[in-house]
Amino acid sequence: MKLKRILIFCVWGLVMAASVGAQSLERITPGQEWPDRKGEHINAHGGGLLFHEGKYYWYGENRPARGFTTEVGVEVYSSSDLMNWEDEGVALAVSEEAGHDIERGCIMERPKVVRNPKTGKFVMLFHLELKGKGYAAARVGFAESDSPFRFIRSLRPNAGKWPTDFSRRDIRKAKKLKEADYKEWWTPEWREAIREGLLLARDVPGGQMSRDMTVYVDDDGKAYHIYSAEENLTLNLAELTDDYLDYTGRYVRIAPGGQNEAPTIFKRDGVYWMITSGCTGWAPNEARMFKAASLWGPWEQLPSPFVGKDAKKSFHTQGTYIFKVEGTEDGFVFMADRWNPQSLKNSRHIWLPIDFEADGTPVIRWVDSWSPKEWKSIR
Repeated sequence: MKLKRILIFCVWGLVMAASVGAQSLERITPGQEWPDRKGEHINAHGGGLLFHEGKYYWYGENRPARGFTTEVGVEVYSSSDLMNWEDEGVALAVSEEAGHDIERGCIMERPKVVRNPKTGKFVMLFHLELKGKGYAAARVGFAESDSPFRFIRSLRPNAGKWPTDFSRRDIRKAKKLKEADYKEWWTPEWREAIREGLLLARDVPGGQMSRDMTVYVDDDGKAYHIYSAEENLTLNLAELTDDYLDYTGRYVRIAPGGQNEAPTIFKRDGVYWMITSGCTGWAPNEARMFKAASLWGPWEQLPSPFVGKDAKKSFHTQGTYIFKVEGTEDGFVFMADRWNPQSLKNSRHIWLPIDFEADGTPVIRWVDSWSPKEWKSIR
């Protein structure tokens, strides 16, 4: 009889656990654990969102509980309401082949997936570091899918190409700059050399470094890869080919020497807005914001969009993507991570609605909880 009671309690416990795991969420609570349908904290960090055929797909880094390298790959979750997410499994798995670009133990970060309207294919770009080389490789990886994703290749962007706004005179000047002449960083002379193309010229033959990144598809279907280059000192915005699998050779530098990473971008009322972070490793810092009337610039730097308590630390977050809630006119959401270096898997997701000043300037305020269903009530 005692054994029967124990079995009943065990079964009841399992039923209750399953019930909790499947419990529907009615609100997004930034900074709290975010369980998927199985009750597991969503493991899709540094990610981005794709809306397709009535569903949102959240692609992100499957991070380990301990350590920093990629042991699984890119995870994908699906949802119809942005609050309750189903784990759909691994969208792009690491390779077990020794020496492969995405061999288990490499570093795959910031995956972004877009659908190409011309080919109908889904294309993934991500920041890739080769196994055992730390952050020295600084490459971008390409994958394509009907389903699942197929890794294509990795490279450094725009080998042999100069920025579109560099004149012949600019190129000649940049080619004369030598790193050996600027052994001390952060001096006025070094800063000027960076702006003139010291590291740009160094990397032209093999392609520009590509670390923290995002992908943006404009209204005309043209896609752009935005990434940290030149030892994370400069952002590049590079045009992708029509199939989104290579570069046209057209690119510009944004804020040379400004030390920006974690770029996020959106367009509203004909103005492009970009929110980035500084470069302080896993530690949070004050965000930066840029605006432009054209993707090709010029880009104007503005103060951080964060306001309120802890705004100087961007609410202890680092941005990863900005998306618009389907069916809304101004329902833009800032996606970010609150990194936990001791357990990257358990880093928290911070999703916050973006407000706008009367002049159209974006503002991000902290809210303890919100629901996409009540969009007008939280603005």
